[in-house]
Amino acid sequence: MTGGIDAKRRLVFLLVACTAAALAQAPPAGPAAGEAGLAAARDPGAPATLAFHAFAPTPPMGWNSYDAFGDSVTEDEVLANAAYVKNKLLAHGWNYIVIDFRWYDPEPTGDDHALNQKRTGAKLAAEAFGRMVPAENRFPSSAGGKGFKPLADQLHAMGLKFGFHYMRGIPRQAVQAKTPIADSSFTAADAGDSGNTCGWCPDMFGVRNDAAGQAWYDAMFQLYASWGLDFIKVDDLSNPYRQSEVELIRRAIDKCGRAIVLSTSAGPTPLRSAEHVKTHANMWRISGDFWDNWAKLNAQFDLMNGWRDAGGPGHFPDADMLPLGHLCIRSKAGGNDRVSRYTHDEQTTLLSFWCLAPSPLMLGGNLPDNTDWDLALITNDEVLAIDQDPLAKPATRVRQQAGPAGRTEVWVRELTDGSRVAGLFNRGETVADVALDWDQAKLSGQWTARDLWQHKDLGAFAAKLALSVPAHGAVLLKLAPARK
Repeated sequence: MTGGIDAKRRLVFLLVACTAAALAQAPPAGPAAGEAGLAAARDPGAPATLAFHAFAPTPPMGWNSYDAFGDSVTEDEVLANAAYVKNKLLAHGWNYIVIDFRWYDPEPTGDDHALNQKRTGAKLAAEAFGRMVPAENRFPSSAGGKGFKPLADQLHAMGLKFGFHYMRGIPRQAVQAKTPIADSSFTAADAGDSGNTCGWCPDMFGVRNDAAGQAWYDAMFQLYASWGLDFIKVDDLSNPYRQSEVELIRRAIDKCGRAIVLSTSAGPTPLRSAEHVKTHANMWRISGDFWDNWAKLNAQFDLMNGWRDAGGPGHFPDADMLPLGHLCIRSKAGGNDRVSRYTHDEQTTLLSFWCLAPSPLMLGGNLPDNTDWDLALITNDEVLAIDQDPLAKPATRVRQQAGPAGRTEVWVRELTDGSRVAGLFNRGETVADVALDWDQAKLSGQWTARDLWQHKDLGAFAAKLALSVPAHGAVLLKLAPARK
């Protein structure tokens, strides 16, 4: 299946983009066919939702630097992980390389909890119009005003996509200096709101919801688009949910002339904002930072269930990064330098549930240190194909059963070809039999079952299928109607 997932993604992108273009030019078809939605898509003042959602028709897959390096990753470390993705993961669909937060700080702490104490008032790397640029001592290819363009060019030449994290707002240092905003008559002091801050990061002020604020984000995205940015993760947007700033950012993306995937962070995003966030963003966090302990993984089942009606092509609830492999090399907020504490069964559960949901997949460990187990886990094309199925229909929890040692449950999802995928999960502390009931899953007749982790056909079943599942473990099944 080498290259199969990447080829499918390109095909899906073309189909969704063509459909979006056709819908945007179509005449009104009356209220029953969504006339209001089509009219909004044609309105120059409204978000170009259809085209925007074609930027990521299936959940993005890639690597993010945070779980291993916190705010201190260097260019050499980014390129080392990018080389691993190119050589070992690209053929399986992984293609984003995302630099996480505070890449503009020449003296990063590595500790989120120490930022207010150690970096308040710090001089951060910026260009003449106040926009953040990479710290040259960490990203030497950015010297001479080149920004991230040389690094983005390298990644694009490798067949990869380039992304980074950005703290919501406008740099405090630019506001205090009344730096002019590019291509406008405003200064940063006009756009910044000094009473709107992030509680744990002292870098930014919030942006006013007015013409000056829009001018700031427009100028920012014009610069970052010129560097070749493909993905941006904007922090301090989701909890509390910053609706006006989400809209400012989204309008700036629509105007920048480049397809830039928008990820909002951190979480939990409030469920009451579901309609807004799925319209304005490609992915949004459903929880706070996710690390390698069972309690956090166990909680994601119920959190994702709350978002079961919000996902679809181009807009995905995000269960957060995958803390697998070598973690916390310099990411002190996550604890000490270590290998992921998840057991093999828990890792199987983690990837099964993220793919079934479906959720974006962003690896967090230092990839060159991966073991053979780590590599095999993240290159199972049968499992990854579930995450990347173009229908992108959210999974539904169809069965829960409480027991003395914990809970078991079954989730089912329809795929593009009419087949189903079923996840049998044991959230309990001892091995348990988990049953898939045809009536609960809305199935009838005989269906064949294939175990996607074992690459094994299990035969044809009718009415019910029950399997033994280890504690904290999962079985992922592909179901297809049996041939008569």
